[in-house]
Amino acid sequence: MLLQLGGPDGELGASMRYLNQRYAMPYKECKAILTDIGTEELAHMEMISAIVYQLTRNLTPEQIREGGFDTYFVDHTTGIYPQFASGTPWSAMTFQSKGDPITDLFEDMAAEQKARTTYDNLLRLIDNPDVREPLKFLRAREIVHFQRFGEAVRTTWNRCAPFRSRQKAAFPPGKDGFSPHIVPQTQKYPPPNTGSGYFHM
Repeated sequence: MLLQLGGPDGELGASMRYLNQRYAMPYKECKAILTDIGTEELAHMEMISAIVYQLTRNLTPEQIREGGFDTYFVDHTTGIYPQFASGTPWSAMTFQSKGDPITDLFEDMAAEQKARTTYDNLLRLIDNPDVREPLKFLRAREIVHFQRFGEAVRTTWNRCAPFRSRQKAAFPPGKDGFSPHIVPQTQKYPPPNTGSGYFHM
């Protein structure tokens, strides 16, 4: 359970990823999605922390040793501390904020799928219904987040399509160190089209 608090695909890293990426996001619709989901991930952190504390607060010394909780207990007693399942403390190195909307949004989609997989693995190992039900809820939210980030990718792609088409001939990708995905914020374009685009999610 501690893994989903401070692990490489946990809720702490997710909230920091999205709330930091939003500053460089050029489109207000996508910035709103990052803000909404980043804030929700903070609430998910609270849920995971509450579950961990409820599971550990009344452990006997024998249960602590038998459950492999002894090394954690020596450092933190039953306090909540974000770390990997291996015991490695949480680090900001677990997430990226590149400032390129396409790059960041695809990382966000991958992060949601990795979190969903971690919840799948936890549900395979846990049989306590009082723990399983909130985990199933959190797993379902990861799927919704993945879909919302897919919408943000579609919005971003459609908004920068005119810019990409004009720049394609003059600036072949990778030749000038310039990202063709970003539309200068001073440039005005029509709202995203609602027709079929590159992404169907």
